[in-house]
Amino acid sequence: MSSLRYLCVLVFGASTVISHGQSLAKPWGLHGHDAQHSGISKTESLAINQVRWQMPIDLQPQYSGTTLYAHYGSPMVTRGNTVITPVKTGANDGFRVDARDGANGMPKWTMSTSYSLPPHGWVPPLGIALTPKGRLVVAGGGGTVFYLDGPDTAVAPVTPTGQLAFYGLSNYQASPSSFDVNVKISTPITVDRYGNLFFGFRVLGATTPSLQSGIARIDEDGTGSWVAATTAAADGSISQVAMNCAPALSNDHKTLYIAVSTGNFGSGYLLALNSRTLATQTKVRLMDVKTPTATALVPDDGTACPTVGPDGDVYYGVLESGFTNHFRGWMLHFNADLTQKKTPGAFGWDDTASIVPRALVPSYSGTSKYLILTKYNNYAGAGGNGINRLAILDPNTAMVDPISNCNVMNEVITVASPTLDDEYSNIEGAVREWCINTSAIDPFTKSAIAACEDGKVYRWNFATNTLSPGLRLTDGIGQAYTPSVIGVDGTVYAIANATLFALKP
Repeated sequence: MSSLRYLCVLVFGASTVISHGQSLAKPWGLHGHDAQHSGISKTESLAINQVRWQMPIDLQPQYSGTTLYAHYGSPMVTRGNTVITPVKTGANDGFRVDARDGANGMPKWTMSTSYSLPPHGWVPPLGIALTPKGRLVVAGGGGTVFYLDGPDTAVAPVTPTGQLAFYGLSNYQASPSSFDVNVKISTPITVDRYGNLFFGFRVLGATTPSLQSGIARIDEDGTGSWVAATTAAADGSISQVAMNCAPALSNDHKTLYIAVSTGNFGSGYLLALNSRTLATQTKVRLMDVKTPTATALVPDDGTACPTVGPDGDVYYGVLESGFTNHFRGWMLHFNADLTQKKTPGAFGWDDTASIVPRALVPSYSGTSKYLILTKYNNYAGAGGNGINRLAILDPNTAMVDPISNCNVMNEVITVASPTLDDEYSNIEGAVREWCINTSAIDPFTKSAIAACEDGKVYRWNFATNTLSPGLRLTDGIGQAYTPSVIGVDGTVYAIANATLFALKP
């Protein structure tokens, strides 16, 4: 297919006759697919009517009753259809990276890592990513990053091709045990179009050279730089990058967006940094919507990441102050330089918005060139009615939210989970919640892929506003939000109960 035709397909609507594994399909190489975290697949997804293969991604999951307090990193799918997945190996720490053949799930290789977790509540994921040249990068111990060239052709046993440190590899090698204890990567890794790496890190003790918690950049040639979170925010109360906050890049890759905070469930800022120098361009204090004089909360237990729209607008999810919005938080909305606060979404907690081109929603008659998809849960356990939904929202049109009475993004279409919630059988209409932190958008079938706490994964058809019957993965369990992914051959990947499932006919 010509590039012009592909552009027309993406913008104006797609036909399902486009061949799978097309040459223009791009790897799924970052959290939310790309550096803007759009979630938009470049390959048409296959029907999700069968589990073709599965693999454990936590060898020692730790349950609290039936709830699993762990976030799991997004699988990556290379151009050669190798599926690369972080795997937690210990009860409380320890990770490796596994590679499978996407066609049949056969193991290809395993690579051990020295990564260890920063202080946490819910278990955060190991950060991995693919660069534009196909290099795999993996978070390592001491804030270092290992890389593997040629992950499609690697043969077991695999050892990394090399190691990088944003503060200088020679400094790490002079005192590796000190850095391993005191420096921890705390976010997924984002890669720009040139192969430069960006991530947040925590510093827990003294190092030489002296480091502070902040944001790191490693150039493709291995040159590193960093800026302290407190310096970037110009606020002495800021102590860290928000946990699990994968940096996002503007459409021209010149601006880096990342959130920083005073600590778990503290206040914070969204920063816009020069992606080359890490100098702060602008910042905005993250405020509550219902109580505009109160700061919003930035919890370490979430996985919210900035999303950049095609027009440059930035979306970032926070938790509300005083828990007055049924624990739904807000999807805050800003212009590209963060100087203008725009209409927020009614749900933002632990969620990364996905971008939905307007042509994918035939019923939409507004003027926005794109819409966004977020979770729209209304938690019964937090005062809500338990009618948990997904929503397509118009970022440029407002409505009065019936729960908060605040002006929020207008609901274009919504769909409720189809399974009654037996934990809240006393509340009429209460259904199981949606368990995604970023949803894969398929422009070819005008749909999104989303997993639910009922143990099933669904396709939400935007044209008919209906859910597919759903494919059962597990018996259903309370667990943290996880991503959905579409591979280069159209396979759908979903995570449930510490297991990665590959779905296709």
